[in-house]
Amino acid sequence: MEQIFYSTFGLIFLAELGDKTQLTAMALALRYPWQRIFVGIAAAFALLNIAAVLVGRVLFILLPVFWVTLVSALLFLYFGVTTLRHAPDDDDDGPPPTAASAARTAFIMIFMAELGDKTQLVTASQAARHSADLGGMGMVFLSSTLALWAVSLVGIFAGKQLVRFIPLRWIHRAAGGMFLVFGGAALWKAVCLGFP
Repeated sequence: MEQIFYSTFGLIFLAELGDKTQLTAMALALRYPWQRIFVGIAAAFALLNIAAVLVGRVLFILLPVFWVTLVSALLFLYFGVTTLRHAPDDDDDGPPPTAASAARTAFIMIFMAELGDKTQLVTASQAARHSADLGGMGMVFLSSTLALWAVSLVGIFAGKQLVRFIPLRWIHRAAGGMFLVFGGAALWKAVCLGFP
């Protein structure tokens, strides 16, 4: 269980560093109290991850482990390549958004930005790989949600400082490289499982 927690947490945390979620949290924090923003962000990620874990469970029931592992590998490789290709050239995150309610604004922005995004798909993929028992699925949900909350808090409190020292393009490159490594490992595992 610890391995599931740490691998999922690390994967999601690094993948979201410097991503639109963190930049959105940073922009919202310039305008609204951080506690209200975090409530909206936390609720959005909890809902998105519940959906992702349930989708992962359905995939596990319907598909053999070989196919789940292969699709997982291909997703990791795809996100690795696209993350590397779309790394920003500068650190401009645009003007902060406005809305009447900070929590509602944060919830809507994060929910719409992350619906079907790479981290939700990775969470579904991880849930499918570890859904032989409910404990594995619960661990994927917990680790993914905590990682996304942690990234959001980093964005709110320290994001501006981080991008002063590490350019966003390097953060994106690290995340892209990590996706490629995980994709290669999952592809190797699929090859070892063999075609059903």
